[in-house]
Amino acid sequence: MIYDATYEIVTDDIFLNMDGFIPGVDLILKLEGLNPAGSIKLKTAVALIEDLITRFGIGPGDRLIESSSGNLGIALGTLCATRGINLTIVADPNTNAAAISTMRAQGTRVVVVQERDPNGGFLQTRIDYIRSQLRQDRKLFWPNQYANRANSSAHYRHTARSILREVPEVGAVVVGVSTSGTLMGCREFFRENRPETRVIAVDAEGSILFGGPGAPRLIPGLGASLRPGLLVDDGDFERVIVPEIETVAACHMMARRCGLLVGGSTGTVLAAVRRLAPTFRNGEPVVAVSPDNGERYVDTVYSEKWVSEHFPGIDSVLARW
Repeated sequence: MIYDATYEIVTDDIFLNMDGFIPGVDLILKLEGLNPAGSIKLKTAVALIEDLITRFGIGPGDRLIESSSGNLGIALGTLCATRGINLTIVADPNTNAAAISTMRAQGTRVVVVQERDPNGGFLQTRIDYIRSQLRQDRKLFWPNQYANRANSSAHYRHTARSILREVPEVGAVVVGVSTSGTLMGCREFFRENRPETRVIAVDAEGSILFGGPGAPRLIPGLGASLRPGLLVDDGDFERVIVPEIETVAACHMMARRCGLLVGGSTGTVLAAVRRLAPTFRNGEPVVAVSPDNGERYVDTVYSEKWVSEHFPGIDSVLARW
């Protein structure tokens, strides 16, 4: 198949049978990283840009600014480079060096804020920077992935629909949460089309999304230090909180057993599935959403030096797998 633009290559139908990876769980991994942007965020980026085109008619020469820990920034860079749109991404010290280098190679201007917000993260600091820039430049556009319903709509129309199409009897869908776009899209879709499917939200320890105490976190891509406008916590989904050491262990077990490097968000989701294993019925398919691949994490999650420095107890956690 021949495409006209890189952002059109949205892979939404690749699933990996993980039978046996977690005993007693009929696990299927939805692989979202096999597109030119390398993550599920390509769908989000397309929806956000289409929304700005519809509402404001943006085009070549216009300027966008957005907050991202990496994946959305790269996905937006994929679109903006193709469309001649100038892009600034506001990142933080937890953003992988590989992600920052990728964004800059795409022609994106990357600003890295340094000050933590009151909840121990950087999201409020990033957003404060964006708002200061918007006050100074009235011709600057902010897609705002945290509050723009185009984000959740993309996952209603694509991510959730593809899961039900491929796994009609799906018993549970397990989704990591940051902006909550994927979660909200899946929650709405399954509530309308298969309400018996459990929708399970996975957050990182130290994130405040579901009321836990804020604390510094090391692995980007999942969790937040500021509650996003999209998140509606009305009891329609289950919640699991995972310590980052279990995230790292799950990533390493995927590499060792499957030869597949997955991103930190995927590791967190897999650790959540392992925690919930006794609650799943035998033979009931569980689909875990894998947002990205692990190549951008080789200097952190997959670095022996980095892991031993930040998670000295990792061997005991790995032994329990």
